[in-house]
Amino acid sequence: MSTVRMTQGMMNRQAQTGLQAGLNRLAKVQEQLATGRVLNRPSDDPTAATSAMRIRASVADQRQFVRNANDGLGWLNQADSTLSSVTDQVRRAYEIALQGANTGSMGAEAREALATEVDQIRQGLVSTSNAAYLNRPVFGGVTAGTVAYAADPITGVVTYQPTAVTTDGVVRAVSDGATVRVDVEGPDVFGADGNSIFDHLADLSSALRSGSSAGISGSVGVLGADRERVTNVQADIGARTKRVEQARDAASDAELRLTSSLSEVENTDLVKASVDLKLQEVAYQAALSATARVMQPSLLDFLR
Repeated sequence: MSTVRMTQGMMNRQAQTGLQAGLNRLAKVQEQLATGRVLNRPSDDPTAATSAMRIRASVADQRQFVRNANDGLGWLNQADSTLSSVTDQVRRAYEIALQGANTGSMGAEAREALATEVDQIRQGLVSTSNAAYLNRPVFGGVTAGTVAYAADPITGVVTYQPTAVTTDGVVRAVSDGATVRVDVEGPDVFGADGNSIFDHLADLSSALRSGSSAGISGSVGVLGADRERVTNVQADIGARTKRVEQARDAASDAELRLTSSLSEVENTDLVKASVDLKLQEVAYQAALSATARVMQPSLLDFLR
């Protein structure tokens, strides 16, 4: 039967190895408490580090969706408030047309006053049609210009500035694979060039000044249709706004859930770490005491 001879040097080395291991464990727990993270480097837990990176990527995606939704709501809210103003102005023009239709009880001066008000409404609508968000017209589609409509300085004819009506427009990605258009094409609100609200108001103004009952009566019908079209567009904007708000809320909730999951993976459990720190301190002190006794004997003690 063979025996293994244990020398003093072997005992010293073994004691020092155990002491260093205990010190490493103590240092690791101290680092976790100091940083508040159990994952300070991938080597701490490669599997958990991989999960943490994937969760972080998902959190970044949800945060971007929230930012996109907030930007989209800015566009939609600007369009909605502008459409409310357009509706009010068109309604007033419609009321003027109804009032002007009573040609039998209205003189030329009264009709002139109504025509002047219609001209002011038309000018106001030209300004309103160029409402912008972040220096981009909300009714201009994807145009690079700063205005959606412009009036000819000579003829006064108002035309849509973008070269073509687009089907995509300004869109925002509000969830994975889902986009929402946040702008409105001008012709969808004001009508096509040559048959737009601006043209109808110019016709009403001319009919009032000339006293043409047929022209005024015709304006009543077209302005009523204009008002209905604007109302329909505003309803569509409201539906889109609701969808974007729901997507934003869903992204915010998902971000909170993912952040909580990330915390569970990489953050330190302070209670557990505090207990571990105390245990490692006790173990290290015990190792120091044992090592001191092991390394204490002198040569004379060893020879005895």
